[in-house]
Amino acid sequence: MDRPALTDAEFSAAVAAVTSAFGDPTRRHIFLFAREADLGVTAAEIAERFELHPNVARHHLDKLAAGGYLEVYVERGESGGVGRPSKRYRAGEKEMSLAFPARRDDLLVTLLGRALALVPADRAEAMAEEVGEEYGRSLAHQMSPADSHRSFRTALHAVADALTAHGFAAHAEARGSSLAIVAEQCPFGEAAAQHPVICAVDRGIVRGMLAGLYGETAPATAASRAQGDDACVTAV
Repeated sequence: MDRPALTDAEFSAAVAAVTSAFGDPTRRHIFLFAREADLGVTAAEIAERFELHPNVARHHLDKLAAGGYLEVYVERGESGGVGRPSKRYRAGEKEMSLAFPARRDDLLVTLLGRALALVPADRAEAMAEEVGEEYGRSLAHQMSPADSHRSFRTALHAVADALTAHGFAAHAEARGSSLAIVAEQCPFGEAAAQHPVICAVDRGIVRGMLAGLYGETAPATAASRAQGDDACVTAV
């Protein structure tokens, strides 16, 4: 039986939960490693495997456990309770798929594109980017305040993950002396091809999320599918 589509609010909350848990690339690798370990892993094993301080390894594991992605089992030594019991983390049963909001959004995007077509091009682009920036800041605000990003690179990966959850199929990569977010898909579909100004929305989302997770930046569109390029590229 098909699952009902998430409401917009439920979808945004689900995106925030996923990006909070997996926004750190090291944490993603730890989860994948733990998922393949039949007997689970300990913080000491993770610290050794990923060359981390044990407290950092434990933080990542506890973050994944708090989100329900790992389950925690307490083990005691053979001496029967002497010393601190160790925790073993195993992959949980939590389902990680997201159902996208109802496709009524297609109609709304088309309406937005036509409305923007009535506004002078420079003003329309500014409006579209402003809407995206406000939404990006709200996404960043929904992520855990304790999960502060330690570098621009980790913040950028979190933004790419959030865009992917919204249908952009995005990833972060180095391009020359700078970094960029490359989106292989566009959830705005044909509306963006007819009204390329809509592309300013995702540039705004990048700006807004980075402002909330790292600091103010000035993203620039380096390539656009709506303009005939293979992918949408936002350089930062």
